[in-house]
Amino acid sequence: MTELYYMEDDPHIGMIVKEYLEQKSYTVSVFQTLEEGKRALNHHIPGIVLIDWNMPDGGGDSLLKWIRFRWRELPVIFLTARSDTRDIVSGFEEGADDYVVKPFELEVLYSRLQAVLRRMGNLSDQYLSCGPISIDKSRMKIFWQKEEIAVSQTEYEILLQLMMNKGKTVTREALLSLIWDSNGNYVNDNTLTVTVKRLRKKLHDPSCLKTIRSFGYRMEEEG
Repeated sequence: MTELYYMEDDPHIGMIVKEYLEQKSYTVSVFQTLEEGKRALNHHIPGIVLIDWNMPDGGGDSLLKWIRFRWRELPVIFLTARSDTRDIVSGFEEGADDYVVKPFELEVLYSRLQAVLRRMGNLSDQYLSCGPISIDKSRMKIFWQKEEIAVSQTEYEILLQLMMNKGKTVTREALLSLIWDSNGNYVNDNTLTVTVKRLRKKLHDPSCLKTIRSFGYRMEEEG
């Protein structure tokens, strides 16, 4: 099943689209503000995002800019209530993959979603996130909010393991058995401690990176 996040402030439209697409093997989460959508994206990356152009807390293009900085290849489709070409051009300039003009037929929306997914593939496994931290696995890049963070290979591998096991404690022994430094040298226990401390500092001491004393580390969403 394809997971879809839908930004729509009209609960009636949101429910109609959700019910229809779930009959087509989508899993749909509807968010009535851009801020709700951002919080959801910080927790988990879906297969595709559907954004209404006019939202109560801003234009859909502002969310698209935010998405494109962190998840460059995440498929995004706009819904616009007007056939105003300025909206459409603006959306494509910011990196939208397609658009659908309201009112629309559900079959048309479904066909557009399918076309974008066929063209781009389901990239949800490419991206990992926890709070303000995100990883683009294909580019091997780490971001804190909008800032790209320069890390060593060992720091990247440690954070990747923690992010891939988000919500679970990864023991020090497990990390030591998996992580080697860039020169092929085994990372000892003291080096692991120092490396995590350095990584934590680079990531602005994030509250979502937990130290489980005498045991290991865990990435955990706040709130």
